[in-house]
Amino acid sequence: MNVFLSKRRQNSSSGATSPDTMSTNPPDMGVDISSTDYASRRRELMKMMADLKSMGAEALIDLPSVVVIGGQSAGKSSLVEAVSGINVPRDSGTCTRCPMECTMSSHATSWSCTITLRMSFDNNGRDMLKTVTVPFGRTITNRSEVEVWLRRAQAAILNPNVPSSSFHTKTIEELRSIRNTLKFSRNVVCVSIEDPDATDLSFYDLPGLIQNEEAETVALVKSLAEHYTKKENTIILTTIPMSDDMENQQSMTLARAADPDGKRTIGVLTKPDTLGVGAINQRRRWVDIIEGRSEDHTLRHGFLLLYPRLREDIDKLLAQCNKEFDALPPPLANDPQIEVLGRVNAFCDVFKSFVNGSHEDKRLAQRNRALYAIFKRDIRGTAPDFRPLENPEDCPPLDDTEGKMTLTERDPGVKMMGIYDISKAIQEAIGWELPNNVPYQAKANLIAQFVKLWVAPSERCLASINDVLDQVVDTLISVHFGRFKVLEGYVGTQVDTCKALAKEAVKKALDLEATPYYTQNTHYLQTLSEKWLAYYKIVRKRKLDRGPTVCESVAISPYHRGESPESKALRALAEAGYTSLSIPDLARLLPPDSREKELIVMADVRAYYHVAYKRIIDHIPLTIEHALHHALAEQLSQSLLTSLLTDVASGPNFSERMNELVSEDASIAQRRAALSTRKQRLSDIRRRLVTFSSSA
Repeated sequence: MNVFLSKRRQNSSSGATSPDTMSTNPPDMGVDISSTDYASRRRELMKMMADLKSMGAEALIDLPSVVVIGGQSAGKSSLVEAVSGINVPRDSGTCTRCPMECTMSSHATSWSCTITLRMSFDNNGRDMLKTVTVPFGRTITNRSEVEVWLRRAQAAILNPNVPSSSFHTKTIEELRSIRNTLKFSRNVVCVSIEDPDATDLSFYDLPGLIQNEEAETVALVKSLAEHYTKKENTIILTTIPMSDDMENQQSMTLARAADPDGKRTIGVLTKPDTLGVGAINQRRRWVDIIEGRSEDHTLRHGFLLLYPRLREDIDKLLAQCNKEFDALPPPLANDPQIEVLGRVNAFCDVFKSFVNGSHEDKRLAQRNRALYAIFKRDIRGTAPDFRPLENPEDCPPLDDTEGKMTLTERDPGVKMMGIYDISKAIQEAIGWELPNNVPYQAKANLIAQFVKLWVAPSERCLASINDVLDQVVDTLISVHFGRFKVLEGYVGTQVDTCKALAKEAVKKALDLEATPYYTQNTHYLQTLSEKWLAYYKIVRKRKLDRGPTVCESVAISPYHRGESPESKALRALAEAGYTSLSIPDLARLLPPDSREKELIVMADVRAYYHVAYKRIIDHIPLTIEHALHHALAEQLSQSLLTSLLTDVASGPNFSERMNELVSEDASIAQRRAALSTRKQRLSDIRRRLVTFSSSA
């Protein structure tokens, strides 16, 4: 540790240095310290420290350590990278959510890195009886892979109930989408770096101190930092962004509380370039702090200055390059045949879960239910508009047998029909019937008038359902086949086939409502017919009794201010012992109406409408669901694979055709290659700058 500090301080008598700035002092041409007995002894001590930590000794004794602390966006990651020479995860907000122990050893001939998980605490943060060290992944020999492996290791720490090996192959995007079991953890990701150019050193990188979070989370992160910094054998390395005043630095406040005399605290000043040219007073205060003239901010080991400049520019370029590279679809990892089959099966499985409603995205089921509700409303709007008067205009619509409801949306094809209209329909249907017999054809003709109106709502419903299906399928295609336009075409063909079959199925369902007009629900039909006949009779009676405004009175009869004649009659009959009677029962007491047969036709047709209405509003949606969605879900996998294999088998070369099916746009491949080259160049430049910073 002292070697590290001396290397950082030897170039500045004022207590500050700039790691990215070339030293003007000549390098020490004396003995190479890494080959001395001291260096050998130092490596042995570090090995012993690692062994003690793996045995859980930290819970029992105060082991020497270096701890890096700092607030969010304080430049802590830049410091860790400058010291270790590796890229650590960077994201907006809090990225580090558990301690990372980084141990570097120069006793190696080539660079390598291994990661282990040191589990000393359970899910509730309590000490475990025995510390468990879990190897994580393979030995890393490529520096560019360290970042993703660190993300994987942290995800394993934050999800202790999931096997750590399940995180070994996850991508950065997959890791970002994981809902972690724990927000933070006291268990440690241990990074061991073998690097011939490194300084032998071990330090902890702690989660950044936060403020704009839930109080419990803020306290948890703070307590984690306090746990490490309170130990007397700990050197506190605190990052201090110069973009804010020293008095506002949370990490410095915490370090002062743990080390009031500043004997074991080193301040690392970051982001000096954020001080504008005009910030004269602020610049002067920072110079006083750096040169040790500030009585309020004095540290025994002084302050170091981390000046990024080139590093910061490279970091920005590398971050942008990574962002563009990650936005591209990853290259194929499997054999083309496996890739085709895997994508087809995955697409079909997800689509089936959409259809069954088991997928977390419920929009297919929810939007279809809404469309079926509209279909129900449209069919209800085709109800016959029968008004049992010679002048139907004198009566408002009669949309139920109690006068409580009036349709708000009526199909424009529905015609208002009065007594004369029904009489005309009967006359036009008479053939060789005996006198006083109403021909069945009259009722059939009236039923046909509303049944034919069901075609348009059914077609509209199916068209809207198809639109929703297209949107869902397009979304799934973009996820599973977006890069492969050839495969996308096969899916579209299967969807179009099922759409055509569903259209034919809906047509057949509507044909079932054509002649013969039939139901086995005779009790419901008879009950409704009697209710409508009684209602029509009462409407006509009130017309004769009260004149032109009779229908208005009927429509509001349940809320009539006074007692209606029917209510008085029912009360009198109840007093005479005739209970359980209703207004339709009173209609039977009325004298025969001269328009009895017209009223019966009205009542029978209206009753059959309700029977057929209740049938069709279920039959059409179920037909669509089974003939379209469920049929497509059940047949899609087999149909797609059959079409693909038939097409491939008919070609001259099976392998070439499979490659063609999963061939991506040439521009994407070119873009990926260009970004990959650029990324490698930027990484090499960054690594060279880091190496220079470490040796400066």
